[in-house]
Amino acid sequence: MDRSLALANMTRVQEFILLGLSMRQGTKDSLFAVFLTLYLLTIMENMLIVYLICSHRELHKPMYFFLGNLSCLEMCYVSVTMPTLLMGLWTGRYHISFQACMTQLFFFIILVGTECILLSSMAYDRYVAICRPLHYPLLMRPQVCLGLALSSWLGGLVVSVIKTTCIASLSYCGPNVINHFFCDVSPLLNLSCTHVALTELVDFISAIVILWGCLLMTMASYVAISKAVLRMPSAAARLKAFSTCASHLVVVGIFYSATIFIYARPSRMEDMDLSKMLSVIYTVVTPMCNPIIYCLRNKEVQVAFQRTLHGS
Repeated sequence: MDRSLALANMTRVQEFILLGLSMRQGTKDSLFAVFLTLYLLTIMENMLIVYLICSHRELHKPMYFFLGNLSCLEMCYVSVTMPTLLMGLWTGRYHISFQACMTQLFFFIILVGTECILLSSMAYDRYVAICRPLHYPLLMRPQVCLGLALSSWLGGLVVSVIKTTCIASLSYCGPNVINHFFCDVSPLLNLSCTHVALTELVDFISAIVILWGCLLMTMASYVAISKAVLRMPSAAARLKAFSTCASHLVVVGIFYSATIFIYARPSRMEDMDLSKMLSVIYTVVTPMCNPIIYCLRNKEVQVAFQRTLHGS
């Protein structure tokens, strides 16, 4: 009886307060301008890539199909996390309703899971192109590419439904202050006033399956690619292939290093300042760098861009 009355007297949190990037006001004003510029630049870069891929037939290839998906994902990525970051820098503490917080978490987890699977699909595409070039038209036919892309988005959706449902079902009875710039898993688990062991276990297992599974597949593809490149007779061809793979691996390494450190842990992350710094890397830096590394350094994309500028 006393237990039920105590539970009944618990006031469920109706909103959360995002502390954002806690800094001096002068620093916040400068950071607002920097992050707003990065946000707009990321959107424009990725919109340009999607336009070029859709409007030029010579870019209607499996590799660019995946890059188009990645660009759409990056635009969604920054549009999910950056508005609350910018509002926090502009207004200070940002109030967000419980429903809006869970919605942001839902879409964020979808995008993280989708990017993991999509990066492994892109690595597989490069593996087939370099290691099995004669079978490339068959193994990477349009139906296969579409299936891989849909699997990426569907995989992220399934993981997000499970994790968000578990986190939203927890009780939050105060405090309601989130030491982050968006609604993420660890800060929410830290605020829960109920037992979170099962939710942590679900979060950890899903992170192991998605993050580590996709990382192993990606690394296996690049190891096979490296072996094939080393067997190339031309030094120029080897240098070109290694240059391309190295730039891709930098992006993959940055993304996976940050996400695995935050999410593939057996318990929630307590150091929120470190979590915020790592979150900035994979929610702001990688979406801005991916178009440059994957596409804008690519000669076919550069030619398509030049043709677009000259109206031909």
